Amino acid sequence: MQKRLTITLDADTYTRLQKTVGRRHVSRFIGDLVRPHLADRKLEAGYKEMAQDKAREKEALEWSEATIGDIGNEPW
Repeated sequence: MQKRLTITLDADTYTRLQKTVGRRHVSRFIGDLVRPHLADRKLEAGYKEMAQDKAREKEALEWSEATIGDIGNEPW
């Protein structure tokens, strides 16, 4: 479901925005820019909590470092 929102921009910004993304794509462009800043706070808190778990972070780093060596042996 879409909702209408009125925002105010200076004329130069508005003109450049339309030229850059196209007249019919401004809403999507702005929505795509804003959406990441409205992330679920519970999810963000969960990631912060996981990052503070030193044992888990150490294990994850060891795993990722171990997989880097596998890439060198892949045929191209």
